Amino acid sequence: MKYALLLMGNAADADCGDDGGPDPSDFMAFDQEINEAGVVVGGFALEGPEHGVRVSETGGESIVTSGPFAESGEFVGGSYVIEVPSIDEAIAWAKKSPGSRLGHIEIRPVADY
Repeated sequence: MKYALLLMGNAADADCGDDGGPDPSDFMAFDQEINEAGVVVGGFALEGPEHGVRVSETGGESIVTSGPFAESGEFVGGSYVIEVPSIDEAIAWAKKSPGSRLGHIEIRPVADY
């Protein structure tokens, strides 16, 4: 089964290596380990929310808003899509990720329509 590991961060704690948080080398080591295990289907890191743009529609009119978005203290920092036999194995990989020390990791099954 495929699972998305969404690395969720808090804007206030976004600096790696500060206050006992993970160092960027922690992420590189985890990335190497999970890729060498052969479970990664895809994934990516994202720039910070200050680089984002939101598109919404109100009353038939498109509205484009540039980040950062003051109402959102939490953001998606990146993701992995992995293929493993069970949710328990997905949880095990999430526990190993240094991303869990910057916020949390949300695990969601990938829909197969």
